[in-house]
Amino acid sequence: MAQGSRNEEQTFNEFYTEVKEIEKRDSVLTSKQQIDRLLRPGATYFNLNPFEVLQLDCDTPLEQIKKKYRSLSILVHPDKNPDNLDRAQQAFEIISKAYKTLENEATRKKCLEVYEEAKDRTDMMIAEKKKKLKKEGKYDGVPEDDPAKYKHAIYVMVMKLFADIERRRQQLEVRDMEERKRKREAEIEEEEQRDLQKEWQKNFEESRQSRVNSWHTFQAGSSTSSSSSSSTAATATTVKSKKSKKAKYTSFNPPKIKPETR
Repeated sequence: MAQGSRNEEQTFNEFYTEVKEIEKRDSVLTSKQQIDRLLRPGATYFNLNPFEVLQLDCDTPLEQIKKKYRSLSILVHPDKNPDNLDRAQQAFEIISKAYKTLENEATRKKCLEVYEEAKDRTDMMIAEKKKKLKKEGKYDGVPEDDPAKYKHAIYVMVMKLFADIERRRQQLEVRDMEERKRKREAEIEEEEQRDLQKEWQKNFEESRQSRVNSWHTFQAGSSTSSSSSSSTAATATTVKSKKSKKAKYTSFNPPKIKPETR
């Protein structure tokens, strides 16, 4: 893990040195050079730092920031680069974003806080390095004792901190997007449940009269059936009574009359 970290830092240092050599050689960059600088491979990492985009030190006054923004925006403006329109537009947007960040007092203050933290972390790292070397009896100074290398170490830390801030921002954005998606899905589910409930209630109301009519028909049928049953029972009772009476009369046997004897 430590070896990988050292290799990564070495790669970054080489890239940084190369970029600075190009910028030093071309002290007054042309439009094409500025566009290439802002869109070179790996530039996204550097462009997180608005001071780096505008090629300014962090202690540059706002008035000087405005002047540098105007000069750079003219150089990369799409109207000035019709043969390189798309890349010029991208470069112009990068410069505009950087200036808006530094123009705003609150966001400029946050950028300066990044520089302060980078300096504190670099000083702590150097102090720990010196302490370790002294403990091992190998202390003979450190590379960061050179002002140029010390400045470079702070610069590297600044870039790392800006990268960390961007990663956290992206993570929060993803979580926020997922949370909004979850809430929206819950809202849609609730809406569907309400629609289903409304549809059921509507169908229930529309079928109410049909149910009432069915009940009335059922009740009417029951009453008719009861009356028919009563009438049938009464008729049956009458017939039975008549049969009983007839049977009573037909079963009577008069006494036989004996002849008189003289």
